[in-house]
Amino acid sequence: MAWPPSLVETPATPEKGGDVYEEICRRSKLHCVTIRNIDTTARPLQHTPASMTNPDETGRILEASGQKQLTQRERFEKVRTLVHRDSDAASAALAAEIAALIRERSAAGRQTVLGLATGSTPVPLYRELIRLHREEGLSFTHVTTFNLDEYYGLPRDHPESYYRFMQDQLFDHVDIPEHQINIPDGTVPLEAVYDHCLDYERRIEEAGGLDLQILGIGRTGHIGFNEPGSANDSPTRMITLDRVTRQDAAADFMGVANVPRSAITMGVGTILEARCLVLMAWGNNKAAIVREAAEGRMTDQISASFLQNHPNATFLVDRAAASNLTRFRFPWLVGPVEWDAAMKKRAVVWLSQKLEKPILKLVDEDYNENGVGELLASTSEAAYEVNIDNFNRVQRTITGWPGGKPGADDTNRPERSTPFPKRILILSPEPADAYIGMGGTIDRLKEQGHYVKLVFQTSGNLRVADIAALNFARILLEMVQTDQSAEWESQTAYAGSIISSIDAKGEFGVDPESVRKLKGLILRGEARDAASVCGLKYHDTRFLDLPFYEQGRYRRFRLDQADVENISRVLDEFAPDSVFVTGDASDPSSPQALSFKAFSNAWKMLKNDSTTPVPNVWLYRGRDRSFEAHEIDMAIPMSPDQLDQKVEAIRKFMSVNDADLNASARNQELAATYDALGMAEYEAIEAFRRWVPEDAAEG
Repeated sequence: MAWPPSLVETPATPEKGGDVYEEICRRSKLHCVTIRNIDTTARPLQHTPASMTNPDETGRILEASGQKQLTQRERFEKVRTLVHRDSDAASAALAAEIAALIRERSAAGRQTVLGLATGSTPVPLYRELIRLHREEGLSFTHVTTFNLDEYYGLPRDHPESYYRFMQDQLFDHVDIPEHQINIPDGTVPLEAVYDHCLDYERRIEEAGGLDLQILGIGRTGHIGFNEPGSANDSPTRMITLDRVTRQDAAADFMGVANVPRSAITMGVGTILEARCLVLMAWGNNKAAIVREAAEGRMTDQISASFLQNHPNATFLVDRAAASNLTRFRFPWLVGPVEWDAAMKKRAVVWLSQKLEKPILKLVDEDYNENGVGELLASTSEAAYEVNIDNFNRVQRTITGWPGGKPGADDTNRPERSTPFPKRILILSPEPADAYIGMGGTIDRLKEQGHYVKLVFQTSGNLRVADIAALNFARILLEMVQTDQSAEWESQTAYAGSIISSIDAKGEFGVDPESVRKLKGLILRGEARDAASVCGLKYHDTRFLDLPFYEQGRYRRFRLDQADVENISRVLDEFAPDSVFVTGDASDPSSPQALSFKAFSNAWKMLKNDSTTPVPNVWLYRGRDRSFEAHEIDMAIPMSPDQLDQKVEAIRKFMSVNDADLNASARNQELAATYDALGMAEYEAIEAFRRWVPEDAAEG
């Protein structure tokens, strides 16, 4: 494989600013005069926009050759960015090139030196490398690896140590010699950390340097554990973890209080010395930081931004993670676009928000001076007509009838009026998700007479803290003390086994099956308490306990056909008229994303019956970022009382965090957004987007 030259001069990339956008419009032949103060810092899209329906971007991932942008549309991107359909497609493409590199060097009797990352992001890549080893004979005997980082203070057999992670996810499944594996040691005495870090740098140098470094990116923009403030020449060292980083790891450690506060990490300078860098990012929650790192200025506050100055660096992302890049989020700013109805609505809503003017108050000059003049030219209409058309599009998303209004003309309503009442199926990946995302709508659907079935796809037991199980066991023992009957003998033994199991595993150990089952039952009770707050009865709920969750852990889940078949049976047995589901924009390795994938695969198995209407499928947002105004197809207003009721339902869960409880604030923010667009003023709004059957192919 031919490696690129040390550095190739590239044309300067425009920074944000008014004059830059005037030049963009001139080059793209947009119908505008000048553009001022474009805001490219808005939240990312929550789904694949029409402009992202292109196939996977081609080109060798490992041979950027100093090339920053591939086309004029990518001019804002200061680092080469390749967008693939999903994480599996991107990982397969990268794994194929890594395999070719390993084989080429092995044939020449040379080692391949790989820098590896941990966390959920590289898991699809490692699984594909394992497949290539097992099915296509890829050997790792001539591979030397260096991992980016390790938590400080965790023993190597700890289930959340990165040493254990790498064994589980890659090394135990390929033929790499153990002495060629290098991972920072988080157990060295504090006084020996400095020398250990120097030795790690020495070993990389003795191996000939890193041929390829794989990277992920954290929400703070860190690569490795190089938190904000890390210099571009920083070496391998111990670092204090950022609060956001520790919060993101909280689920793995059963609470943020249990997450280590320090880690040993390769420095930014060490990483940048690699001959080739590939930063991977999946899911919508990474979209904002990907844009900052790829399009923003280089800064030590976002260590990933230093990749902009590397001669052979590539961002490899899926469509969700790419959705905040200028070429996808604001395509009219970088070239001509197809002004279909969705694009018009998107641009008009953006313009209204940017100028802080209601849609109906926008004038021709607003369009022309802000890069959207082509919209008016494409329709031969004045701003007045465009405003009215798109005001109506937004207004028609608002309805108080999420299941459809009986007897009403539903031509312009989000949901069909018939049949009535409907059979409504709500899928909740973890038990709290449905209440966080649509607690008010659940109550509305039940109140309006629909037959609602709330199905919890997983038990959620991994979110339940040890103290909840211990409290249950202790209550049993206290009951025994108040009643000396021999009938309590088995209960006493059970309580004792729970307490001893939790004590034996320690603070961070893996729960045995008996403890996980108890935690699942505790959460089941909380979920049913929340259901009663939302107007549902005991028989309106159902727990599937999908196998992928019961047999796995965070970052280690594996979806199986049994999971899909479980969802398929629910669809066949319940025969819903409408389905509400979430997880389409989640991190691909999360319970939410895997639960959604189980649904989308089950959807493909539905029996086609021309006499029965295809169910409408509505996407909602649970723990993921909220929909933006232009994406919403159905907006359900909530009164103050309904909002309070939703909060009460969420509070039934002991395992929720501050972000979960803040769901009501997000609903209020969305109502304020609609108000600013010129819609009626509401206390709060829950939002939904229509999922079309074609999306099943993307699932």
